[in-house]
Amino acid sequence: MKTLVTKNRVTKNLAAALLASAVLFGGAAADAGEIAVIVKTVNSTFWQNVQKGADAAMKEAGSNTLTFQGPASESAIADQVNMVENAVNRGVSGIVLAPSDPDALVPAVKKAWEARIPVVIIDSQLAKGAEQYYQSFLATDNRKAGELAAKALIEKTGTEGKIAVMSYVAGAGSEIGRVGGFTDYINAHSKLTIVGPFYSQSQMATALNQTTDVLAANPDLKGIFGANEPTAIGMARAIKEAGKSGKIAAVGFDGNQDLQGFVKDGTLAAIVVQGSFQMGERGIQTLARLMKKEKVEKFVDTGAVVVTKANIDEPEARNVLY
Repeated sequence: MKTLVTKNRVTKNLAAALLASAVLFGGAAADAGEIAVIVKTVNSTFWQNVQKGADAAMKEAGSNTLTFQGPASESAIADQVNMVENAVNRGVSGIVLAPSDPDALVPAVKKAWEARIPVVIIDSQLAKGAEQYYQSFLATDNRKAGELAAKALIEKTGTEGKIAVMSYVAGAGSEIGRVGGFTDYINAHSKLTIVGPFYSQSQMATALNQTTDVLAANPDLKGIFGANEPTAIGMARAIKEAGKSGKIAAVGFDGNQDLQGFVKDGTLAAIVVQGSFQMGERGIQTLARLMKKEKVEKFVDTGAVVVTKANIDEPEARNVLY
C-alpha cells in the first residue's frame, strides 16, 4: 500500500514537472499569454509610433495580448531594467525591447533567455557578447543614418568651417552608431571642425538651452546636427528663437509633426527619419515567428529616409513620417 502511494506521488510530481517544463520552453500555455513591448520612454511620439506598429501587427501573434511600457525618460535606465525583470518574472510569452543602455540591460535579457522567453531587440544594440541572449535585432543601420545626416549637412555648409553636434544619451547603442557615423563621415569627407557633442539626455528643454549656449558661443557656426527627436526639436526651437532660421544649416533626426514643421518653414534643411512604425510592426511579427519555432534573421535593417522640403509630401517620406 505504501509503495502504491509513493508511486502515485512520483507520477503526480513527474506530471507537474513536465507541465512546468512545457510552459518554460514554450508549449501550449504560451499561446495565450502576454507580449511585453518595453521601449526607452513612453514620453515621445517616436516610441508611441513604435506602439502603433506593434498594435497593427498583433493579429500575427495569435491570442496573445500586448503590454506597452517605458520609463518616464530615456536616462531612467534602472527603471527599464526593472520592467524587463518584472516581465520575465510574470512569465510573458515574449519581449520586444529597445534597450536604453547596451550594458545595463544585458543581465535582464539573459534572465529572459534562461527562462526560455524569446527576445527581439529593436532600435539600439546590446553590448558585444550578448547576441546569444536574444534572437533578432531590428533597427536602423545607425552608422549609415548618421552618414546620411552628415552628407545632408555638407551639402549646405560646404567642406570648411565649424559645425556642432547635439546628441542625446552618451553610450546608448543607437547614439554610438549614429553620432559615430556622422562624425566619421564629416572627418573623412571635409575639413569641418566639430564642436561637441553635447548630451541632452533626450530632454527637449535641455537641448534648447544647450543649443542657445552653443549658438551664442560660436557666432561663426555654419551647421548643426540634432541626433534624435527631442534633441532636434529643442535645437530647432533655439535656432528659431535666435533668429537664425535659414542662416545656419541644421539637420535633425526623426520625423514627428514638430520636426516636419521645422523642415517646411526652413529652420531645418533636412531630417533623417527612421521607420519607427516598422520597428514595432516587424518586431511583433518576428516575435510571433519565434513563438512558432520558425527561423528569423539575426539582423534586419528597418531603413532611414532623408526628408527635405522638396520631398516631404512624396510617398517615400510620408511612409516614415508620423
